[in-house]
Amino acid sequence: MPSMTVFVTGGSGFVGGAVVDHLVASGADVKALVRSEAAAEAVGSRGADPVPGDLADGGALRRGMDGCEIAYHVAGVNKMCPGDPGPMYRTNVDLVRTVVRAAADTGVRRVVLTSSAAVIGEPDGVIADESTRHSGRFLSHYARSKYLGERAFFEEADRLGVEAVAVNPSSVQGPGRSTGSALLLRYALSMRRPVAIETTLSVVDIDDTARAHLLAAERGAAGERYLVNGATADIRTFVGMLAEAADRAIEPIILPRWLAVGLSPVAAAAGIGGRDRPMCLEMLRTLLHGHRFDATRSVVELGMEYTPLPDMLARTVAWLRAEGFVSR
Repeated sequence: MPSMTVFVTGGSGFVGGAVVDHLVASGADVKALVRSEAAAEAVGSRGADPVPGDLADGGALRRGMDGCEIAYHVAGVNKMCPGDPGPMYRTNVDLVRTVVRAAADTGVRRVVLTSSAAVIGEPDGVIADESTRHSGRFLSHYARSKYLGERAFFEEADRLGVEAVAVNPSSVQGPGRSTGSALLLRYALSMRRPVAIETTLSVVDIDDTARAHLLAAERGAAGERYLVNGATADIRTFVGMLAEAADRAIEPIILPRWLAVGLSPVAAAAGIGGRDRPMCLEMLRTLLHGHRFDATRSVVELGMEYTPLPDMLARTVAWLRAEGFVSR
């Protein structure tokens, strides 16, 4: 990427931080929106210039985007079973329009949105791609908020004449992530015989996700979205590879789908979505559905190359151990 000035929201987060790293490495001058001194220190340590403000602050967004050709809107709320989903909808839907308006006001040519593969909403058992028809069923407030946010993004960009491209990662894993769906990995690594659900998982490496954002800015077609998915595997294959990465035995107890469905009301009543626990009802619903994604378009149109699943898991386990999240 030739040297240019770009703007990033969410640069102190897991995905946003990786995007900042890749942009800085590419030679870009990066400005990043920050809401706190801690966030400013985090993006500054990555080589970006912090811009104080938040997504609701149109003035801060315009100051950050002034002189930029491309903006990366990575910031968002990713949470399962929120007690109050209102803030999630405000951030993931309403404030997306604010970002696009600021881009139009400052002459930013293109905005890349971090969307989610969850917006595809494929029916059970379908191998989904970007053109798959939505089933009309939402597995979580997160999936619904990201779906509505992506629609708002494209609508506002089309209305204002801004080039809009969405990147839709599956479950992003790798060094730097210890919460959210990474809790499932930590749970599986914490015992010899973890309980698991018969399902299919789709995951993508954090560095691949960041690289997809840069490629979407450079090569993506305006008005389009790109599924980003490194691997799809059934639960037995996935846990087997995780065991190899950890170099120890993991022999999961796999619950059949019918049993997991029957136990879900009991699990909800038991409050399994508490702090630092790997599961809640929305997560359980998502796992029961499973995901199979076809990322061919990202390979053909963007030139993506994906990290093999064993390599991604090896990097992830090594980081979790180094940070003390799992034992050796």
